[in-house]
Amino acid sequence: MKILVTDPISNSGINLLQNSGFKLIYETNLKKNDILEFIESIDAWIVRSGTQLTKELINKAKNLKVIGRAGVGVDNIDIIASTAKGVVVMNTPDGNTISAAEHTIAMICSLSRNIHSSHNDLVKGNWNRHSFLGVELRDKILGIVGLGRIGLEVAHRATSFGMKVFGYDPYVNEKILKEKNITAIELDQLTRESDFITLHVPLIESTKYLFDYDRLQMMKKTSRIINVARGGLINEIDLAKALNCNIISGAAIDVFENEPIKKNNPLLNAKNILLTPHLGASTLEAKEGVSISICKQVVNYLKNEEMGNAINMPLADMGVLKRISTFINLAETIGSIQRQLLSGAVKAIYIDCYGSIEESKTILLSFLKGLLNDIVDGGVNFINANVIAKERGIKTSHSYKNKEIPFSNLIMTKVETDTETVTLGGCVFGKNLYRIVEIMGFELDMKPEGNMLFMQNKDIPGVIGKVGSILGENKVNIGEYLLSRTSKNDIAYAVVKLDCKLDTHIIESLKNLDEIIKIHQLKL
Repeated sequence: MKILVTDPISNSGINLLQNSGFKLIYETNLKKNDILEFIESIDAWIVRSGTQLTKELINKAKNLKVIGRAGVGVDNIDIIASTAKGVVVMNTPDGNTISAAEHTIAMICSLSRNIHSSHNDLVKGNWNRHSFLGVELRDKILGIVGLGRIGLEVAHRATSFGMKVFGYDPYVNEKILKEKNITAIELDQLTRESDFITLHVPLIESTKYLFDYDRLQMMKKTSRIINVARGGLINEIDLAKALNCNIISGAAIDVFENEPIKKNNPLLNAKNILLTPHLGASTLEAKEGVSISICKQVVNYLKNEEMGNAINMPLADMGVLKRISTFINLAETIGSIQRQLLSGAVKAIYIDCYGSIEESKTILLSFLKGLLNDIVDGGVNFINANVIAKERGIKTSHSYKNKEIPFSNLIMTKVETDTETVTLGGCVFGKNLYRIVEIMGFELDMKPEGNMLFMQNKDIPGVIGKVGSILGENKVNIGEYLLSRTSKNDIAYAVVKLDCKLDTHIIESLKNLDEIIKIHQLKL
């Protein structure tokens, strides 16, 4: 078997591959045409972030069995094409944790004492020691947005400076945060009260430009912001404006929307800013760690079919997997819907399977993948789903119940947060057709796809007309209006399928209707 490596990895990783008994091809400066010439015969492919593994390349590699990413992010790998071809994709989610956390702390320290700006001034021949008055970190408030592995490591280190730590992460149980001396608060409060704010969330639709000019204006004038996570979490134009207008006191940025950074990027000429060229994972230890980890994982898969940190393959017998694949897709879809419906930190998850679905554990893992996928950089998979839930203090339970039901199969989910409980059920009809059949005890028949509104409203006349009027006035076409009601209740649930995503002002107009109790916009 042949293993191809097209991005630099450590010598220890190379040695491990050379001693594995497989043929190693180590070429790090290949162009696309060069790669196409010899990839047909490779069995494994190891990359970092430099190689773009497109659908074309993956399909061209006829013998390819596994792709290994030395690092966390898999944006450069076509996961859909890999899965369709039966190729396992693996990453190393833990390798960069300490490196990224330490770089964050280094940024905070440099900002607090003006180390970067005073250095630049000194080498110009100046001695302006009174122009660079710093601040102590002791008793300052550090606001951490995103409390995964890196965020928690930053919190641990910040407390050693005597800092008070505020944290925002709707998926972490407050009890877990208390144990780590982190005060859980909402994002707006964190923004207003923190002296330093550091971001540790993945870049998804909901976090794109999380800190724009409006939110930057909410910060204290003396506060500073740090981003060692993903470019695009902060609007770069807005940040430059906020710095130059003295809206905030400083910023330290390691990641950018376009890398390498463009010469016309406004941050290059902004006041009180520290920039580094994506160094969060650039330590000898991190490079060594991810290199050894991914090489071991790839070798173990080729030899023993062990799927450590697999992104796209479940822990299940392949025959079973094929039989329940539609149920797995349904469970993941229900998880995604639940994520968009919920408010507050998730405390507990209960999965009950009925009828022809006995593999409740696999269904739970699929549900967790859909529920938690957007909160972890590098994604949630069937291997790490339980671990991620446990880290966040989420209780999970799954069971198969052999009881008579009105369907041939049924997946019922219940999620408890610190503010509410949401139930959602779905079933499979035929080979590949699945539906949402129950929400909060109300029956419905809904194909989960596209843009949708989930509404809870008073069960009184005129609601549909008022909703339709607002959408019509804004030239939004309704694809389907599904209503669920009972004679024993004074509320109803509705699902409205739309041709497009609604702007914020339309959502607000709907919320302002007296008849609307709750409304959520969903995208699948």
